[in-house]
Amino acid sequence: MPVIKYPRIRDPLFYEWDRKAQKCGLRHTIYAVNGDQYTGEWLDNLKHGKGTQLWKNTGAIYSGDWKFGKRDGYGSYSIPDPVTKEYKRVYTGWWENDRRGGRGVFFYPNGECYEGEWSNGLRSGWGKMQYKDGSVYEGQWLVDQPNGQGVLRLPNGNRYEGGWKDGKKHGPGKYFYLDKGQQLEGIWVADIPKCGVLVDFGRDNAPAPTQYPLPEIELHDPAGVLAEAQAMFDDSHN
Repeated sequence: MPVIKYPRIRDPLFYEWDRKAQKCGLRHTIYAVNGDQYTGEWLDNLKHGKGTQLWKNTGAIYSGDWKFGKRDGYGSYSIPDPVTKEYKRVYTGWWENDRRGGRGVFFYPNGECYEGEWSNGLRSGWGKMQYKDGSVYEGQWLVDQPNGQGVLRLPNGNRYEGGWKDGKKHGPGKYFYLDKGQQLEGIWVADIPKCGVLVDFGRDNAPAPTQYPLPEIELHDPAGVLAEAQAMFDDSHN
């Protein structure tokens, strides 16, 4: 009995090409159409694992963890100096969903530096900011601004300890004028002290003390007057 042989059905060639093009596991450098480069690990055709991305237009480099095509985990982001072309570290720390998230250090172009917690690419949580004028703020942040409790230290040694709201001193706080040897304890609203008690504090050791010490308060009920004034401005419990 004759045997009939049927030709084996083959998949179209583009199926084979597509399978070979799928990136999974460790690969050598992959070049995008726009000139970007990526070297590292893949999963289901997405950057996943350890890898380094180079953006052609800006020259920026990210090296670190990836998750399903996005920066996620620990990594560093650097850009080239426009003059020397040497790479400068911009951010080193944790990422979430392609944005800064978790703890990390950010270096600003003007020389300022923030080290602390991030959320959705913004400073949020506890962090320390060093400003170009020498001031240092350490405390709570929310949506990229000081919010909550924090301490601001100035280059001349003076400092403020207390509440903050939208980047300004707000609520109960203490301001130490160490250069003059005085301390103000009171309530701030939008960076302005509204009421409080000013007393001498370390006046004998101050580099530029006031000419005369502060006189004693002679009100009949100074504590009651202060409490009433504080109640008018203190919205820290709202």
